[in-house]
Amino acid sequence: MDQAKPLPSYLLQRYHGWKATTYSENQAWYRRLASEGQRPRAMVISCCDSRVHVTSIFGADQGEFFIHRNIANLVPPFKPDGDYHGTSAAIEYAVTALNVAHLIVLGHSNCGGVQGCIDMCKGNAPELEEKASFVGRWMDILRPKYGLVADETDPEAQARQLEKHSVVTSLENLMTFPFIKERVDKGVLSMHGLWTDIGEGGLESYNPTVKEFQAV
Repeated sequence: MDQAKPLPSYLLQRYHGWKATTYSENQAWYRRLASEGQRPRAMVISCCDSRVHVTSIFGADQGEFFIHRNIANLVPPFKPDGDYHGTSAAIEYAVTALNVAHLIVLGHSNCGGVQGCIDMCKGNAPELEEKASFVGRWMDILRPKYGLVADETDPEAQARQLEKHSVVTSLENLMTFPFIKERVDKGVLSMHGLWTDIGEGGLESYNPTVKEFQAV
């Protein structure tokens, strides 16, 4: 690991500041979390975009959310093929080991992954078409939904619609996991689809009855 370097000085300074203030003032709580283990109420599947700050949006305390982040907050279909499945592994652990009560998929505005899917579908991103492109193959999960927005002439509206379809796609794919469907059917696990506007701070929730996102 000769390539590993020391942390940048600004991160070291922030760490020492956190240790001397936030940690010091809540030391008993952190030690309790460490000794008793985590008991999160919900799992949040969000985009790994640095502008999406899940805990800040909901004012969550440490230990409250089990968070998994990936490109465009996508969940692949259930596929137990013995291959590597980071997102599916996180979901399995949250549901079967931690017994979370809620599964939340959080999409957002100006999503680069979704825009990449649009560009790829329009033939404007040949690099994403390459078999070796991890991003391109991941966005294949969302690609079938492009047909639903292909006729939209406003690029911003088109992106926003597909961002919301990414949330719905993940909700649909979550239900292909047997251990999730079983818990949902029993009423011990609930699922929620959300979309947030980064610039405006807005939040919308998916209503499956009318198949629309509505402001909360």
